[in-house]
Amino acid sequence: MNTEVAIINDSGNPLPFYATAGSAGLDLYANIHKELVLGPLERILVPTGIRIALPTGMEAQVRPRSGLAVKKGLAVLNSPGTIDSDYRGEIRILLVNLSNEEALIEPGERIAQMVVSQHCTVKWKEVDQLPDSIRGQGGFGSTGKR
Repeated sequence: MNTEVAIINDSGNPLPFYATAGSAGLDLYANIHKELVLGPLERILVPTGIRIALPTGMEAQVRPRSGLAVKKGLAVLNSPGTIDSDYRGEIRILLVNLSNEEALIEPGERIAQMVVSQHCTVKWKEVDQLPDSIRGQGGFGSTGKR
């Protein structure tokens, strides 16, 4: 399914794009003018220069890039971060350095990925009892090891 989404790009970086035909996430870039140094366990909000207007019934999730995690120990702190359809501000990425070394973020570096999808809106129906299921109230680890 292809959906047209309005976008404003106030950065000098390319528009978010799919790296391959099978990619689910669009790469997002750091819209910074000089390198940022992120110390161990330090976090920073990195601007992208991107603003979007998603159609109602859609959301975008901001997720980490596996390459940054492996190479630099960087993660998206509130992952996945949700961008609601009525948000019109700049998309900014909350990065955290989970390594024991300083991590360098360069201007124009791909720092996160964004997955856009449909979602449903629920209408709550209060009841006195929930229907039975095989799992029931089994929580963490209740389905065993297979």
